[in-house]
This record gives sequence, C-alpha cells and structure tokens, in this order.
Amino acid sequence: MGTSTITMTTGKFNGMLALANGRGVIAAMAMDQRGSLRCSLEKATGRAIAAAELQSFKALVTDILSSHASAVLLDPEYGLEAIACRPTGAGELLTYEQSGYDNCSRAHADLMPTWSVRRLVTAGAQGIKIVMYYDPDDADSINTAKYAFIERIGAECQANDVAFFLEPVTYSDTLSDTGSLAFAKAKPEKVTRAMAEFSRPQYGVDILKVEIPVNMRYVVGSSANPDGQIANSRMEAMSAFQAAAAGARVPFIYLSAGVSDATFRESLELAAEAKTPYSGVLCGRATWQDGIAAYAQGGEPALRAWLGDRGIANIAALNTVLDAGAQAHPLLILWLKYSLLAQCAQIRLMRRIEANVLHTIVITRDHLVIPNSP
Repeated sequence: MGTSTITMTTGKFNGMLALANGRGVIAAMAMDQRGSLRCSLEKATGRAIAAAELQSFKALVTDILSSHASAVLLDPEYGLEAIACRPTGAGELLTYEQSGYDNCSRAHADLMPTWSVRRLVTAGAQGIKIVMYYDPDDADSINTAKYAFIERIGAECQANDVAFFLEPVTYSDTLSDTGSLAFAKAKPEKVTRAMAEFSRPQYGVDILKVEIPVNMRYVVGSSANPDGQIANSRMEAMSAFQAAAAGARVPFIYLSAGVSDATFRESLELAAEAKTPYSGVLCGRATWQDGIAAYAQGGEPALRAWLGDRGIANIAALNTVLDAGAQAHPLLILWLKYSLLAQCAQIRLMRRIEANVLHTIVITRDHLVIPNSP
C-alpha cells in the first residue's frame, strides 16, 4: 500500500480542541435559545420579557455553569454579553441561524442577516452551529434546496477555517407529532439516514450534533416510559444506536432535545451499553430549564442559587456519565479514524490511533499533516 497524507486545517483542528475537555471529549452546554427561551420565561413569569432581560439571563447561566463545561453554545443576538462570562478554559460556539425556525417549515433555516461566518469568528466563535430540520423521505425539490444550503455553509466555514457543527433534526411530513408513538417507530431509520447523508464530504461538516435515535419515552424499561406504550425493546434501541453510528463518517455528539436531565443521562448510558462511538454532548435545556421556575419566583438571586446547586449538580452528573462511558472516544482520535475511512483503509494506522499512539502527526504552519502507515 502506498503512502499519502490526510490534512486538516489548523483553524478547524485548534477550534475543535478548544471546544473539547482534557480527554478530547466535547462536554458542552447550549444557551443559544432565543424565541423559545423568551416564551418559557414569559409563561413562567406572566409578563413580557425584554431583550435586556434575555441577555442577563443568558449571562448568569453562562457565568455559573460554563466553568463546568468544555464549551458553551451562544447566539450573537442576545448572547454576546455572556461570552465574557465564560472562563478562559471554555470554548465558544456561536449559532448562525435566525430564531423561529422549526419543523413546521419545510424550508431550510434563515441566516441572521447581519452576520456571516467571518463576523462570528471575529466575535470569538471557535465553531459554527446550524440546525436543519430534515425528513429524508421528503420530496427531492425540498431536500435538494436543503443540501445546497448546507454545502454553502460548509464552504463558508472552510473559507474561514472554522469548525462546522451541523444539527440535523428529523421530522416526518406524514407524521406531524414527533412525540407520538408512530414517529418513535419511524425515528431510528430517519436519524440513521440523516447521519449518513450529512457525513458526505461535499457538506464540509466537521461535527454532527445529532438526536438520540430512539424516543426513550417508548423504550421498554425506560424510566421515561410511564404507561407501557412501546416502540422499541431495549435490544432494538441499542441496535438503533449502533446502526446510526455505523453510517456516520464524521464525529458526532448528542443533543438533549429538551428532555429532562435524568432522561438524557439514561439515553447516554444506553448508548454506552451499545458501545456507540460518540464524541460527547451539547446539552442545553436538560441542564438549566428547571431554573426558570426559580427565576420566576425569586428573580436573579433565586436563579443564581438554583444554578449553584441543581444546575452544577446536573452538569456534574452528566460529566460523570461521559467519563464512565468508555465509548465517548476522544474527539481527535475519532476525527482521524473517520478521515481515514473516508479515504482509504489504512488498518495499521487505525490500530495505532485506537491505541492512542499519535506521534505520526506533524503540525505545520498551515495544516495538520497525518502520514499514513507504509
């Protein structure tokens, strides 16, 4: 077998390392909610929430919780103040899509009109996040527009040498309730196909931020299943994790999708039991959403107290699950492994990578160069 090289630009490489913890695993928190956060706060408080209050809420959550996370995902609309609240050891992701995008729309997201990838990087972003609602069974005319949109974002991130995090969230055009038993039965295949599709090199995706491929509310034996309605046995759920991971050719992390912190941890424990090679999490509402009630009752002092107690405890419990889950492989190792699979079967080098022997990597001024095994 001849020799060749695989290259990774230093901006993307350094950005991904900055977003990961000391083990190379992404243990990030998400605080980029805007419209949904405002609605939750207004419902809890019974009053209108102004932009300045949203900014303060995000800054307070970031100030207290981000020191326990490897990175924080924020938005440039209301989150710029919060950027300064994170510790120097926590990386920064910024979202690029406009607020208000949901699965009721068959179109792709709108980008914030006054921002570009270059401007987000200038604001400090070490990674760019885009969400895409996606039904692999939708009409070609709908999905082709989405594919082209993601290709453009990937090219923009490549031009600015910054990591691209894509969040494909699945839905069904024929099953409108994504929380239903019917959709839970369809979800594993849709998540698998989404991960395989957006791993393709033309999209330029560096990290997939993906859904848990099953709805734990319909898994046998799950604590989230209150009434015995079943979409998957435990073994079927584990197979769903394995099948989705098998189609991925870029590293992937899991999103919490608004479930409780206990349900999210249970999902990750099932992923580990299935030996799923995930690279970490980007966890938002599961960590801090219960603090909204405290804020409504007692304002910032009550929120600060709740975050210092339950919020930190939630993140600590999640980090324990990540540390205990041996399949949460270090990000760099997974990146190298999937890059190799995408180009050629260099089994000897893969074995060296799996053994954490990375001395063959040479970093030049412009690229990370990985010589293949002879």
